[in-house]
Amino acid sequence: MTHVPLGARRRRLVLERPVDEPDGFGGRLRRFVAGPVLWGAVEPAGAAAGGGRYRVRLRYRPGVVPAMRFADGPRRFAIRSADDPDGARRALVCEVEEVIEEASA
Repeated sequence: MTHVPLGARRRRLVLERPVDEPDGFGGRLRRFVAGPVLWGAVEPAGAAAGGGRYRVRLRYRPGVVPAMRFADGPRRFAIRSADDPDGARRALVCEVEEVIEEASA
């Protein structure tokens, strides 16, 4: 794995966790609650991946799963995969996709 300088991880990201609650009609509503603040690097995943796909590199953190997402100010990134590239528990690389939320009328 290529070493990423600490200064490259300068984006302040909030790890958001999903919470499902009953909606009163037999279904469930999903909302996200803010979790820990993490520092990472956000970079495009490449032209072949298409628009809206990014790679987030941060210090290793256990328990990051695809049901979670990252918040970067008003932007949201759904986690598609989270991987420890060399198995040394030094770094975590997440493939993410930007979430475009529709404004309610």
